[in-house]
Amino acid sequence: MAPSASYGAAKGSGVDVYTLGEAFAIVSSSRIRHENEVRLDVTGSEFTVAVGLARLGHKVAWLGKVGADELGQRVLTALRGEGVDVSDARTEDGSATGMILRETRPGQAAKVTHYRAGTRLAQGNVPIDRIAAVRILHVSGVTAALSARDAVQAAVRAAQAAGVVVSVAVDYHDRLWPDLREAEEVLGALAGSADLLFVRQSELDLVKPALGGGRQVVVLRGTRGASVRVDGVRHDAPGIVAPVVDPGGCENAFVAGYLSALLDRLHPTDRLRRGAQLAAFAASSPSDWQGLPTRAELPLLELEG
Repeated sequence: MAPSASYGAAKGSGVDVYTLGEAFAIVSSSRIRHENEVRLDVTGSEFTVAVGLARLGHKVAWLGKVGADELGQRVLTALRGEGVDVSDARTEDGSATGMILRETRPGQAAKVTHYRAGTRLAQGNVPIDRIAAVRILHVSGVTAALSARDAVQAAVRAAQAAGVVVSVAVDYHDRLWPDLREAEEVLGALAGSADLLFVRQSELDLVKPALGGGRQVVVLRGTRGASVRVDGVRHDAPGIVAPVVDPGGCENAFVAGYLSALLDRLHPTDRLRRGAQLAAFAASSPSDWQGLPTRAELPLLELEG
């Protein structure tokens, strides 16, 4: 199904967007070796997208697998509290929920260390019938990198077979892909399955063969804004003037804003603008998702220029 196709009423499930991925606890500090106090939160690429969409009033389902520990319960409690459907999520006894350490130092990029989860989504965890009944499936390259590749591919195949729009964020992180050639192969194939593709300016060469084919390609350029080509016409929108506390969740927040506007049938430029608005809200909060807006708060920020 092409992204320009009708986005009518949700199918039988009533779910607008289905997404799957890994969620983590995240511990943030200025320097772990010296600090006595840290900030504990939960995060995840698809986690942030799900919360952003739910706060804007869309019906969202999230599939993930967490450990039967306090961190896993915190992930699920946060999602339930935001109104995200987690009925497909799994809790695995004897396994630990993943964790990220993020250290921020003045004038330097944040140092991020992943402690991999003991849980892994498998192909058999993917509810084919549920995915077939939604409007949009959203997946990311992060999940494909974190040993859930078979689950992502199964979900994409189910969506394609049912004519569900497939949204993909490339979301390449070199620390998750020791082998660049493998990243090009896996992410290129995933990008090629997309009806709607989100890609950073720096990732264009990585998925170059997937940039054609009639799919909508949204190019993210950070504070310089974003662009999308729809039906052969390029549309652009600038970034947002907002204080930056932590930019970690900006791109996933942008995806949530764009998908929300797409579901609302807005013009491509307005989709980019809503994405930029959510990215600005995310950047101005120490959390990837806690600062994301409700629909009533969207007009509070003005676009640059």
